[in-house]
Amino acid sequence: MGSGFNAIVVDGHDIRAVYRALQTAKVTKDRPTALLCQTLKGKGFPDVEDKENWHGKPLGPKEAKKSIDCLKAQIKTPGPIKFDLPEVVHDTLKIESLEMHLSEPPKYKEGEKVATRKAYGTALVKLGNTNAHLIALDGDTKNSTFAITYRDKFPDRFVECFIAEQNMVGVAIGLACRDRNVVFCSAFAAFFTRAFDQIRMGAISQTKANFVGSHAGCSIGEDGPSQMALEDLAMFRTVPGSVVFYPSDAVSTERAIELAANYQGVTFTRTSRPETTILYKSEEHFEIGGAKVIRQSDQDQVTVVGAGITLFEALKAYDELAKENIKIRVVDPFTIKPIDKKTLLDCAKATGGKIVTVEDHYPEGGIGEAVAGALSEETGVRVHRLAVTGIPRSGLCNELLELYGINYKYIVKAVKELIQ
Repeated sequence: MGSGFNAIVVDGHDIRAVYRALQTAKVTKDRPTALLCQTLKGKGFPDVEDKENWHGKPLGPKEAKKSIDCLKAQIKTPGPIKFDLPEVVHDTLKIESLEMHLSEPPKYKEGEKVATRKAYGTALVKLGNTNAHLIALDGDTKNSTFAITYRDKFPDRFVECFIAEQNMVGVAIGLACRDRNVVFCSAFAAFFTRAFDQIRMGAISQTKANFVGSHAGCSIGEDGPSQMALEDLAMFRTVPGSVVFYPSDAVSTERAIELAANYQGVTFTRTSRPETTILYKSEEHFEIGGAKVIRQSDQDQVTVVGAGITLFEALKAYDELAKENIKIRVVDPFTIKPIDKKTLLDCAKATGGKIVTVEDHYPEGGIGEAVAGALSEETGVRVHRLAVTGIPRSGLCNELLELYGINYKYIVKAVKELIQ
């Protein structure tokens, strides 16, 4: 009542009282109604009503007989009873197609720097141009996740869920059910930890909701550890049937969102706050479970796997090592789940089984463990993992990458240790 609701308290076992309350709610137009039904577990059953220790347990022979006799005593019409079932009415709007594609290819200039979170908003608009059944939700971070780009273009297809991530996930699952819409919901990736129960239960219910988390890792800089997603890859990798995208530039981000929109299950796309250089041409083809080899030669001695901000640290390390005539192979995994085992294994074999992974994430459950897990049954493969250890502090992006041992200097050091 303090929140302005029309609060009605009834005996939940009194069907007539519940019906009257629902009628009252129906005619109450000036405010929402909250119906509070007071009930007792096991109501009406001897030796069970309002008793503890019966949850999730079968009744014993004695209690079962008493309960069955109690039920039979309440049957007023033993039957047979005939029902005239009404004809089923199919009055829902027919959805012609939920197939999604970008209205135009990614358009970026070579060498241009664009944050992947910004490319997310661009991709949504391009998908929305081709299909009106794309709905975007955000948890009051739309100006940071760039969901605002879609809100501005298609305000009637955007839902502002404010700082209520659990509720936002529930709304997304509801909007996506029965294949009525393709739904994306976005927030800082760290904030999805609040809604993991809803995400998990959505997956069990075979939802097709898509999640996009921005501001990943300590590379967000000054915002500090409360905003830094460092466990999001691990969390979403555990969701059954999920796909986890980690695009490194704007082109791959647009393609990741396009692939996510057409995937039959839960997806998570990790986007970054810093601007990153365009790596791929507009016509580059991407697919789920398909990694990209960014740098390679016949003289490569170590394979380095990085994604997002750390992929560019790997490219810096490539340039530094080249000055000393040390060649490395650089791999962009694109999806962390499923991971491209074939490409990883081919690269490992070509570089003497030596692999370095580097990630802006905690060691547990991220890129390093995904790579190590994929190659765990192979002999002669060694995976050296660089990741954020400990709780980060606030600081500049480059300062934090160095402080937590995931910048190009540490990649160079790891490579040299492996080839000694």
